[in-house]
Amino acid sequence: MKLSRRRFNAGAAALLPAAAWGTARAQTFPSQDLHFVCGFAAGSGADVIVRFFAEKIRQNAKRNGIVENRVGALGNIATEYTARSKPDGYTILVTGGSALAATQNMMKHPGFDVGEVLKPIGTINRQPVMIAVRKDAPWKDLKELAAAMKQKGDKASYATANSSARVVGAMFKQKAGLDALEVQYRTGADYLNDLAAGNVDYGIPDNVMAVAQEKAGRLRVLGVSTAQRMQAAPNYPTITEQGYDVKLSGWFAAFVAAGTPAPIVAQLNQWLNEAVNSPEGKKFLNDFASDPWVHSPEEAEALFLQEIKAWAEYVTIAKIEKQG
Repeated sequence: MKLSRRRFNAGAAALLPAAAWGTARAQTFPSQDLHFVCGFAAGSGADVIVRFFAEKIRQNAKRNGIVENRVGALGNIATEYTARSKPDGYTILVTGGSALAATQNMMKHPGFDVGEVLKPIGTINRQPVMIAVRKDAPWKDLKELAAAMKQKGDKASYATANSSARVVGAMFKQKAGLDALEVQYRTGADYLNDLAAGNVDYGIPDNVMAVAQEKAGRLRVLGVSTAQRMQAAPNYPTITEQGYDVKLSGWFAAFVAAGTPAPIVAQLNQWLNEAVNSPEGKKFLNDFASDPWVHSPEEAEALFLQEIKAWAEYVTIAKIEKQG
């Protein structure tokens, strides 16, 4: 049965007029611990971002911030958990807005319209997906990689672990004319050993994992998926400037259940924006080759709805078969 916004948010909020209930709640918010939900495993790139901003918001809210990793179904378990929570601002999903839009379009039966059941608090950053190879690989750029993969034909392979990686991988494969096999992993960390051993030829990591592993000497980034080079990491060439028309930007945001009172959403937005714009927040994001990006709740919601529509086209272009 399809889950509606009404089913998600039925409960205490229905006992009072929305404006009165929201005003009353906002005056005492927060009066308990905040729960930050991550749809990916502890130690993943997403988890690192969630924990950083959970701590920054906790400091402003002067309440404990508890991180919950609810892993599975392309992040849908965490999404549904948040959407089913009370619309009171205490359960906050920190994840890729682009990833949520992707998952909505990659599932045969998502069970809900993510644009209806979640309310964006605000955005956090813009970030690329990257194409990377093991540190000792002989290929120095994407043209060299593509030439080598063409020689391998259908024996070539690449690793993915999230929806954005799947689309970028498929687009690069098409633009470069490759027959490479996509190998899907649960998390980016799961394919590092296979990449290092040459069991897969290249990977499509998120920016957090890619930069960290490059600094550790385990892989080398060959290109980023954004239309222009990142301000935070201008040394990374784009995929497009190397001759392959692949443009896709990821972005992180924070979400609460739809129906959360506007005054509470506004307060959370203020704390989130302060965290992103702080010197520590900017440095944290820049260290992982991402640019800070802030919006009001209204701007974030409009962006989110546009992204959902865009991902319907991305999935078609990349010829990704819907799952579930």
